[in-house]
Amino acid sequence: MRSKHLLLRLVAAMAATCLLVTAGPPSPASAADGPNLAAGRTASAGGSHDVYVPRNLNDGDQASYWESANNAFPQWAQVDLGAPTGVNRLVLKLPAGWESRTQTLTVQGSADGSGFTTLVASAGHTFNPATGNTVTIGLTTAVTRYVRLHITANTGWPAGQLSELEIYGPATGDTQPPTAPGGLAFTEPAAGQIKLTWAASADNVGVTGYDLYANGTLRKSVPGDVLTHTDVQPVGATVSYHVKARDAAGNRSAASNTVTRHGTGGDTNLAVGKPITASSTIHTYVAENANDGSVTTYWEGGAGGYPHTLTVKLGANADVGSVVLKLNPAAEWATRTQTVQVLGREQSASAFTSLSAAAVHTFDPATGNTVTIPVTATVADVQLRITANSGATGGQVAEFQVIGTSASNPDLTITGMSSSPAAPTETDAVTLKATVKNIGTARSGATNVTFYLDGALAGTAPVGALAAGASATVTADAGRRDAGTYPLSAKVDEAGIVIEQNDANNTHVHPSPLVVKPVDSSDLVASSVTWTPGNPRGGDTVAFSVVIKNQGAVASASGAHDVTLTVIDGAGAVVRTLTGSHTGVIAAGAVTAPVDLGTWKAADGKYTVKVVLADDANELPVKRANNTGTHRLFTGRGADMPYDHYEAEDAVTGGGAAVVGPNRTIGDPAGEASGRRAVTLDTTGSYVEFTTRASTNTLVTRFSIPDAPGGGGISSTLNVYVDGTFLKAIDLTSKYAWLYGPEASPGNSPSAGGPRHIYDEANIMLGRTVQAGSKIRLQKDPANTTTYAIDFIDTEQVSPLPNPDPARYAVPAGFTHQDVQNALDRVRMDDTGTLVGVYLPPGTYQTAEKFQVHGKAVKVAGAGPWYTRFHAPATQDNTDVGFRADATAKGSSFTGFAYFGNYTSRVDGPGKVFDFSNITDIVIDDIWNEHMVCLYWGANTDRVTIKNSRIRNMFADGVNMTNGSTDNLVSNNEARATGDDSFALFSAIDAGGADMKGNVYENLTAILPWRAAGIAVYGGYDNVFRNIHIADTLVYSGITISSLDFGYPMNGFGADPPTRFENISIVRAGGHFWGAQTFPGIWVFSASKVFQGIRVSDVDIVDPTYHGIMFQTKYSGGRPENPIKDTVFTNITITGARRSGDAYDAKSGFAIWANELPEPDQGPAVGSVTFNNLRMSGNFQDIRNTTSTFTIKVNP
Repeated sequence: MRSKHLLLRLVAAMAATCLLVTAGPPSPASAADGPNLAAGRTASAGGSHDVYVPRNLNDGDQASYWESANNAFPQWAQVDLGAPTGVNRLVLKLPAGWESRTQTLTVQGSADGSGFTTLVASAGHTFNPATGNTVTIGLTTAVTRYVRLHITANTGWPAGQLSELEIYGPATGDTQPPTAPGGLAFTEPAAGQIKLTWAASADNVGVTGYDLYANGTLRKSVPGDVLTHTDVQPVGATVSYHVKARDAAGNRSAASNTVTRHGTGGDTNLAVGKPITASSTIHTYVAENANDGSVTTYWEGGAGGYPHTLTVKLGANADVGSVVLKLNPAAEWATRTQTVQVLGREQSASAFTSLSAAAVHTFDPATGNTVTIPVTATVADVQLRITANSGATGGQVAEFQVIGTSASNPDLTITGMSSSPAAPTETDAVTLKATVKNIGTARSGATNVTFYLDGALAGTAPVGALAAGASATVTADAGRRDAGTYPLSAKVDEAGIVIEQNDANNTHVHPSPLVVKPVDSSDLVASSVTWTPGNPRGGDTVAFSVVIKNQGAVASASGAHDVTLTVIDGAGAVVRTLTGSHTGVIAAGAVTAPVDLGTWKAADGKYTVKVVLADDANELPVKRANNTGTHRLFTGRGADMPYDHYEAEDAVTGGGAAVVGPNRTIGDPAGEASGRRAVTLDTTGSYVEFTTRASTNTLVTRFSIPDAPGGGGISSTLNVYVDGTFLKAIDLTSKYAWLYGPEASPGNSPSAGGPRHIYDEANIMLGRTVQAGSKIRLQKDPANTTTYAIDFIDTEQVSPLPNPDPARYAVPAGFTHQDVQNALDRVRMDDTGTLVGVYLPPGTYQTAEKFQVHGKAVKVAGAGPWYTRFHAPATQDNTDVGFRADATAKGSSFTGFAYFGNYTSRVDGPGKVFDFSNITDIVIDDIWNEHMVCLYWGANTDRVTIKNSRIRNMFADGVNMTNGSTDNLVSNNEARATGDDSFALFSAIDAGGADMKGNVYENLTAILPWRAAGIAVYGGYDNVFRNIHIADTLVYSGITISSLDFGYPMNGFGADPPTRFENISIVRAGGHFWGAQTFPGIWVFSASKVFQGIRVSDVDIVDPTYHGIMFQTKYSGGRPENPIKDTVFTNITITGARRSGDAYDAKSGFAIWANELPEPDQGPAVGSVTFNNLRMSGNFQDIRNTTSTFTIKVNP
């Protein structure tokens, strides 16, 4: 049976790497009684076989699975829910295609991961492919943190096996959490004893327990009628406590207030809960597991790659006497040896020194799997350096304890805050005050206090040096504030100037917010500035209107309230001034009817709309600053990107450079270039030179250099000159270009056939600002050793974005993948409400796997895509990097960074930077992505916004929404050189969801897709595609409108509301694919699902490669599957459809073609279409329809 088992694994692997339309994990089991509590949590097991590791238990993918050690029953697998939680149902899964089997198991629960009780008695559970290989186990609601399956038999294989362990709790009935416990306090009745007391929480049903946390880690759970607990801690330990209440349904309250017992001497474990990092991590065994207080979780380093390091930051010097290392003492953790060196860093030093030489240490369950290493040192950081492990492929530590006492250091804290005046209004200047105390044992240096109002920096005040035990009061002027309620907080020594015993107590949150009362004044604002049409194009008459709102406390004066609107072009010139007014009193809180200001005849370009409201007589000067506002207006089709674009063929050439093209030949430098022309630099001294229209400190170029003879690419440089002076060389590689063979499935080997995809892009920071009017030259010099084709350049003036809020955004400790994941986890685990996101400072971040975002909304913000850059390993190919998020990350955002992958060919399944399913309310903004499979793949994702991003040189789709994704916005993005549809919508239902509807794709640019279309729409209804520019599709249509299901469950097009395509340019689009089939500017293809409800308007098709619009129908068994119906084209222009003169000349030159040919699986077009206001010129033949099955109706 072993061969059968391996076959099943192969099937599972093939399922995970099928066509992209199946990619993304399937939807979780429907759970009317709550979400899957196991999603994103830590899964572990008593053992695993080969690559079938515990993290597969809750990865959302039924095709992957965990398998225990073979022939070694009993076995166990478990999920840590993070805190005691109500559980009433488990759903267990195996891969859907596996044969039937029965596994005998017990369901167990535990509050601490060590002592387990039985929740469901041992029984056999049958997994049957007829029912999806899914088993549901119900149980009486139990509150537990750890859910474990104890497996004793399996009729299908001599091991425990599970692909998904889903855990659900009640969401109906009692969903209301208890109130937070109040008045937490402590006394010390005896040495080492800390007696905690608190006030009872209230609950609509009843409080069943309280969870006590020490230094952020669950310490003890007590029953709901107990309001005290005595903890035992070393007298030298500084411990901070908070308490949460819970009820029988598993609802947990917010945290109580925090109290801190400061140690007075004596040795303690100083490492627990402190920041900890690792040089590498395997699977989910992250560094934080090594100091979380539990031996049931552990860190493990990446396979091989020694040495592995594990570093804990104590925050300040400590007198360390020993290091204690632990593994789980359970018998399944067999005896092993690890070679370990201990190093340390003193707080004023920059380097680590050895504290204990490398030695072989034996971990034996018979002695508690514990190793104690004596050291004598005063250090702030302690590091383990592991070079061998006889029991695993990497270093392993369940608990890393640093035993010692805090050395003499200051410890700054804020003991109180206030503001004055006590009841300010908007006209009052607010003064903030804080009292700082040094509760440490040494004098502190000078530092400062930062004040925050509603999380925004409000002021900074210096605080001088403080002796131990001394206090000082400081003030800061926060200025005048708008009316509102402002949470008030402060932090001492936020910049970390002073080395302290404890940095965790530097923040103080005032229990009462600052309330600023409104002044008695009117306050007029332009609450709505609108123009119609909302997305104008050149030549449109644009009508402007403004709605005035009085957001003040008193009514406005009577009479006219004048409005002035100016339209300002990119050069700063006013191109239109419009005026209007509203007459009469505007009551407090009221809004006016729209004030019509007039019209402007639009011209394509970028504009600023400035609106000024006249000052109102009842409006105090303090309320007038918001009477003026500005808004961006972009007129035209395509994306409004922040860079200037220059085509090489329009630049100055010299030194033997040649302009090549135009042609439409695949694999040719001109045929694959934008505009189908390029400049070649083949001889020394040849150059192309561009004159800048605006200042820039960056350069991007699209280029082609030769491949290596056997494939795999070469590397070279090209010199950059500014105003005739050499500046620097730009590095180029052809590693990510040059594919060979047929259009549908090209490969990397030159022996596969003719070349294609021969271009790539390179970018460089120039190191200084090059002013507008300067000349940037790309020149082949003797040091530049190959030949070059240059398609275009982009230039852009950039600067790094700062941390949005240093108090609320965690910053990674370094630039490794684990550093970033640690920061994400720190935000996720923060239960104070302080941390909202992660700021990624400028730098190059190395990543080789997916980041996991779950548990709460997290804002991930970079310094901008030129500065914050993720790179996949340069020594690998096709590494699956990016972000994965689940439903618990609702409200997260990802902004301001770049992702440079290492894909050299298409691999279906992995390779999406944002690989999301079953999520909502996510924002992806200002992302730069190259050399991946996709930027975004969304299955059943709702209200996701993707905007202002640049997608380049991909191996499949840029953005693809599928499986019931609704109400998403894809706006202002540019995609170039995608390996499948640049922007796609596919109404499949194989992975959950229902109809695709309510999606808007607008202001998009799609140029040079090398394998498919610029826009592709497969089914759905009420979806809008507007203000789009598509150019130079190399082998396929500009737009595909199709009801083809690709063999997957799918919904066709709905009739009402229709699918709309509006205001689109399609230039030089089309090509041939699947051998001899030619494709147009717009391909209309009725296929396996209903085709209806299509409205196309205001489209210009210019210079198509073969034809403008083609209608086609899929046949099965010689019969058409679905006709084209209810399809209307309005205001369509088609020009320049000429005979191609190539091997496909007979199928070219038609502005509109009802395809009559028997293409593979296709026959004559069937159905009808209506055209209104159709304009055609310069075509070989305007309309070709020789069928008897298709009707083209043309109205004036």
